[in-house]
Amino acid sequence: MRTAFSLRGRRIAACTALALSAGMLLASPAVAQPTPPPAAEQPRHAAAPLPDLDLSPLRAGATARTAQAGEALPPRFDVDGDGFTDVLYRDWNSRLGVVPSSDAEGGEWSRSGAAEVPMDLVPLGDQNGNGQPEVLVLTKYGKAELHGEATLYGAYNYWTGGGWNVYNKVFSPGDVDGDGRFDLLARKHNGELYFYRGTGNLYAPFSAPVKAGVGWGAFDQLVGIGDNDGDGRGDAVARTPDGNLYFYGSTGVKTNPFKPKKLIGGGWNAFNQLLSADDVNGDGHADLFARSVDGTLWAYPGRGNGTFTTRTRVSSSGGYLSVDQFAGSGSIASAGKNALMARTSGGTLYWYGVMNNGKLTPRDQVGDAGGWAGAPMGFAAALDSDAFGDLHFTIDGTLYVNDWTGGGWGSYNRILGPGDLNGDGKGDLLARDRSGVLYLMRGNGEGTGFASRIRVGSGWGAYNRLVGAGDVSGDGRADVLARDGSGTLWLYKGTGVSTRPFATRQKVGGGWNTYRQIVVPGDVDGDGRADLLATTPGGTLYRYHSTAATNPAATFAKRAEVGAGWQVYPDLY
Repeated sequence: MRTAFSLRGRRIAACTALALSAGMLLASPAVAQPTPPPAAEQPRHAAAPLPDLDLSPLRAGATARTAQAGEALPPRFDVDGDGFTDVLYRDWNSRLGVVPSSDAEGGEWSRSGAAEVPMDLVPLGDQNGNGQPEVLVLTKYGKAELHGEATLYGAYNYWTGGGWNVYNKVFSPGDVDGDGRFDLLARKHNGELYFYRGTGNLYAPFSAPVKAGVGWGAFDQLVGIGDNDGDGRGDAVARTPDGNLYFYGSTGVKTNPFKPKKLIGGGWNAFNQLLSADDVNGDGHADLFARSVDGTLWAYPGRGNGTFTTRTRVSSSGGYLSVDQFAGSGSIASAGKNALMARTSGGTLYWYGVMNNGKLTPRDQVGDAGGWAGAPMGFAAALDSDAFGDLHFTIDGTLYVNDWTGGGWGSYNRILGPGDLNGDGKGDLLARDRSGVLYLMRGNGEGTGFASRIRVGSGWGAYNRLVGAGDVSGDGRADVLARDGSGTLWLYKGTGVSTRPFATRQKVGGGWNTYRQIVVPGDVDGDGRADLLATTPGGTLYRYHSTAATNPAATFAKRAEVGAGWQVYPDLY
């Protein structure tokens, strides 16, 4: 049994950024220049185990099948030497780990010479023929890092390139052009697809991008699976938000890499992440892994014709809840909050983490009882270089964010941090003044300052609630939700452009004034999209799962009850 950073371990990391903030807030009335008291002690919790993969049911009888199959597929991330792809993942502490496909001992996986928070992970197989695989890591600030000579414990950084935040999904189907090296595909926010040929040179790993298609924004998950249909070239599957899964066989042509799509079937939205498995059972056909919302990992063996057989469970129920992003996953990677703060009327603050299954952790108290009374506050998607939310509050016009303070904030009656609004990967703030004008405050990525404000527009005083923490709409950009006085909820989709950070508002629906509080804590159910939570006056908490539907009225699925007793919190962040 191997150990991973557990749910409770995540609380330690998430609360680290809160210590200074908790210490700065005074329980007594604020003065012009308050002196921060000592930092609050954070909770300490034990780690929980991450189960091994159980691949024995898939490999029973595989020898007979292999004799009839073609040449075995090359694994894209075999670091235990058994000839099969191992599972690389990012956990909810933003740390990387490996689950081997054999009985080898896995654990934490390090990126030598790299510092930025990893987001998406794209295994590329053995690109230079030295017997060890390479992995492309996409970082929070839009860098792509090629890590080579990978082992069970880590890899070396050979190449880094910037500007990759123009894409919302990067994946590898495998070898598309037949030269024996894994190639890369990248999708822009507008649905355009680009092809990068793998060169085999770890210091210049990809050729210049070539436009390879349009209309790929229709899919909420894209997975490069390797050769499933037996033609020796890499294939892909793509899922629509309504759960239809399609197979794309390869053409071998870089400007048009895929044949027309073929429907595999529906119901695949039961899984929050689909991921590449290569050939798990040794029959020469690419297979597929899928994680259900309860944290169970399943395998779908490929038939060799672009379809899959009946699924097989390969983990215990709930065993993989602590994974935020699998390598080779089709979902758009997210990080930056994935928690909420709840404050009692007496000023005691509590932290709730999300569990990737639509539920919340037991609460943890932050700071002293009553220590958070009095000041306007918020809980923003990460403003600094980590992947955890940051508390901010205002005292006498001074804004406090971690150990940074800045004056001139007294004219704003609402400050929120929905995430990156200008496409640079750095967390930003929105501030609304008392006349209803909204401004964008671009963060510097360190939580230590903001660029000059940019006017977003007027009329925002019509809303009694403004919330956001990540991507609700499923395009990879941070969005904002606004509730007006009549109870109508509106979606403002992010554009990634500083001077016009939101598209024209879209009506989600009415009746939202029945809720005492609404809050967006980030991704609650592990699919990379931000979900919404709402409490009734009687204290019932409901979850609204983001569907990434193109119809704004279907932005959220039917509500699901999370729990009761939330009437003790007049404030949720």
